[in-house]
Amino acid sequence: MSFTYFPLVVLFAAALAFGLVPLSLAWTWARFFSPRKPNAVKNSIYECGLVSKGDAWVRFRSAYYLYAIIFLIFDVEAVFLMPFAVAFTGLSMAACAAMLVFVLLLVEGLAWAWAKGILTWA
Repeated sequence: MSFTYFPLVVLFAAALAFGLVPLSLAWTWARFFSPRKPNAVKNSIYECGLVSKGDAWVRFRSAYYLYAIIFLIFDVEAVFLMPFAVAFTGLSMAACAAMLVFVLLLVEGLAWAWAKGILTWA
C-alpha cells in the first residue's frame, strides 16, 4: 500500500524548510556571534538622518487605491490590445467582434468610474 500524498508532504516539508532554515541560521548567528550592546543611540528611531517628529500614523485617503486600480485596469488593457493591433489584418470578423466587445466593456468601466466620481482628484 503506497501513500498517495507522499509527494505533497515532501513538497510541504521542503517549502517549510526553505523558509525556516535561513531564519534559524540567522537567529543562531546573531545569538552566538553578534555583540549585544544596546544603548540610547542604537535604540533610537533613525530615518534619513532626521529625528522623528510626531506620530507616524497619518490619514490616507482610500480613494488613492481606486486611482491605482483604475490605472492597472487600463494599463493591462493596453497589453491585451497590442497583439490585436499587430495581427489586425489577419484576423477574422469574430476576433474583431470579440475585441470590440472587450473595448466596449472597458469604455463602460470608464464611464462608470467617471459617473461615480472616482476620476476626480481631490
